[in-house]
Amino acid sequence: MTHDHDLVLRPTEAQISAALSPPPGRNGGDLVVETLAALGTTTVFGLPGQHALGMFDALRRSDLRYIGLRVENNAGFAADAYGRITGEAAPLLLSTGPGALTSLAALQEAAAASAPVLAISSQIPTAGLGGGRHGYLHELPDQSASFRGVVKSVHTVRAQSQIPSAIEAAWKSALSAPHGPVWVEIPQDVLLAKTQIPVVTGGDAFPEELPPRPELTAVAADLLSRAARPAIIAGGGVVRADAAGKLKQLAEKLKAPVVTTFGGKGAFPWTHPLSLQSWLEDRHTTDFLEDADVLLVVGSGLGELSSNYHTFKPRGQVVQIEADLGKLESNHPALGIHADARLALQALLETVSERSDTSAPERVRVLLTKVAERIASQELTLEQDLLASVRKALPAASPSFWDMTILSYWAWSAFDAKSPNTMHSAQGAGGLGYAFPAALGAAAADPTRPVLAVSGDGGALYSIAELATARQYDLNVTWLIVDDGGYGILREYMTDAFGEATATELTRPDYVALAESFGVPGVRTSPETLSDDLSKALASPGPAVVVLPAVLRMFAPTHLG
Repeated sequence: MTHDHDLVLRPTEAQISAALSPPPGRNGGDLVVETLAALGTTTVFGLPGQHALGMFDALRRSDLRYIGLRVENNAGFAADAYGRITGEAAPLLLSTGPGALTSLAALQEAAAASAPVLAISSQIPTAGLGGGRHGYLHELPDQSASFRGVVKSVHTVRAQSQIPSAIEAAWKSALSAPHGPVWVEIPQDVLLAKTQIPVVTGGDAFPEELPPRPELTAVAADLLSRAARPAIIAGGGVVRADAAGKLKQLAEKLKAPVVTTFGGKGAFPWTHPLSLQSWLEDRHTTDFLEDADVLLVVGSGLGELSSNYHTFKPRGQVVQIEADLGKLESNHPALGIHADARLALQALLETVSERSDTSAPERVRVLLTKVAERIASQELTLEQDLLASVRKALPAASPSFWDMTILSYWAWSAFDAKSPNTMHSAQGAGGLGYAFPAALGAAAADPTRPVLAVSGDGGALYSIAELATARQYDLNVTWLIVDDGGYGILREYMTDAFGEATATELTRPDYVALAESFGVPGVRTSPETLSDDLSKALASPGPAVVVLPAVLRMFAPTHLG
């Protein structure tokens, strides 16, 4: 009798031939790039360093495309965006010590946003592992310890024979729900040593699925079917799981209004009669969600931004679907379902009963009217007009990447992403400098669509060096820099809290002249000409910079009263 676990895949004649006569001149780095290629990789990001040269030399002998950025953190942001756009694990090649550590902020953002990044770093020579003080260049007592609290999994290699399996395990970890960054480190001598190990020609690239427990979805379906006022909060997990279509079907079957979190932008159609859009930093929306007798939360941990700064206090039954076990019921008691959003929504679709409720669209319309009236009372037409200009200029299918800046905070609530997986921001970890390098990664993933990056002048200075990357690879990214002469949101926060701001003002360059010095066309625009200038830049191939001098204001918060 033959069991499934007794079956072994037989090698092809080509694989046998390659195994018996591997090409000369290969080293441990070749095993890295061969394994990546076998898993389906086509593009890698990174920055070389002395200990990692074995990997980078091996790229020369491979068919992998390499996109090299100027700062490791920016390379991490680019890999993050590539993973979000493609759904693949984006390899990030780094060197030991300072190079590795410089990527930490990007890996934190990837972890917070569930973006699959496969970081592969060199290490000091094998003889130095174990925490001794040998004085190797870039030496850390325990490099992997710096990453354990950030990434999903850590894989340390000590011999060449471990490389294919370690990278394959890390790949699966990155792509198993919830997606996220992973860390592989390989000593310098292992990467440089010649190898007799056969060429890596195969790999199991299929991650494990995370289906819901059927007894839990049965209870959830019963609760939702019998609810009088159901509502849905759709988070980034819906986008990462490619589950927007199933969410729409479920909402329509239940007649349940849907609000998307800032990480879940585009998970539900903006103008749908059941769409509450994404006005989560609004007390009217908070009240509406608190009034739901059954609230379905899909792919969100209901963290600070998704809960109106933890002022949200649901009164009804919460049903939470979350792939990250640590986020399940972490903020509110719920019927917690640990599952991938797509699989759980499919299970609910198959078991809920259709509700007949004609009042939901009218309740949605009333809420959105209240929100619009609150914003209109604050005389913030400049900010709203700027967002409208960006939306008009940006093709519907084009992705956009937003830094931590006032116009982005507006976009979280007020921007129509048009479709899932097109609007991305650094709201997961909240660090500066995300937008432009991330947009470069997205342009590398899909060169057929122009990509927009939006930064303030403070965030722009974090990644200005990547103008060289954009020009070198001729990446199709238009970078909108809103120049207000400082850290605008911090200026506003400090003035509100203390009466005046400190350490928020910046001496900044002439961004147009600076872009042109990199060979990137630049233009200074105005609120009146923004839409036309952005449209022209986005329609022109290659990188471009559009600079908008403007001081913007945020709408008044509702969580402080």
